[in-house]
Amino acid sequence: MLEVALIENFFLLSVVALSLVTLSAVFISKLAVDPLQEYVKNLQNLSKETLHELNLPISTITTNTQMLQKSMQDQKALKRVARIESACEMLKQRYNELDYLIKTQTKQELKEHFYLDQLVKNRVEFLQKVYPHMNFHLQLTEYELFMDKIGLAKVLDNVIDNAVKYSDSAKDIDIKIEEACLSIQDYGIGMDEVELLGIFDSYYQVNSEMKGFGIGLNMVKRFCDENAIELIFVSSPKEGTTVKLQFKK
Repeated sequence: MLEVALIENFFLLSVVALSLVTLSAVFISKLAVDPLQEYVKNLQNLSKETLHELNLPISTITTNTQMLQKSMQDQKALKRVARIESACEMLKQRYNELDYLIKTQTKQELKEHFYLDQLVKNRVEFLQKVYPHMNFHLQLTEYELFMDKIGLAKVLDNVIDNAVKYSDSAKDIDIKIEEACLSIQDYGIGMDEVELLGIFDSYYQVNSEMKGFGIGLNMVKRFCDENAIELIFVSSPKEGTTVKLQFKK
């Protein structure tokens, strides 16, 4: 009986000790996590306030440059204003990306109704300023979507940017929307089957002298998977690459 009592007491002491250790761990974790959560919350609030404050000067610069362009006749002055406008457009892009990052971190609902063809036109207009030597050929039919518009815009930027970088001496990029499929085709260096297997790996490079697909296509793949978009790559060496985004009907 004594042995049984000792065993029972030892078991109870073990349970109490384990409970104390667990409670201590929870308490210590809470002490560590609570300040961190408060810090993250304050940082998010500061980021939102900073973004809000940035919106006004960006809008002011944009509006005033447009007004100046209407009244100017001197070509040199117009070119300078155009450069200011272009720089402001880049600032707006960074603003939108920061705003998007904050919203994704705070798990806000980002889906909205929009037309894919209009989004494609918007992104091509922006990228045409970055790559004025490229010829973008658009064949777009109207197609409405309900999803994360900003996230999809980032996907388009990455895919088109890669198409330009790997076009080599070719200057043409064809972009089409047919029913529920968006295709972006270049006529550059292309890839073989082995290279295609690695394009979604972080920091992957088809050509060591160029910036790789890497993180960009890794992000593209992740976005497509999360939004039920089928991502298809068709490529041949020296013939170019076609990227297709097949949306759910």
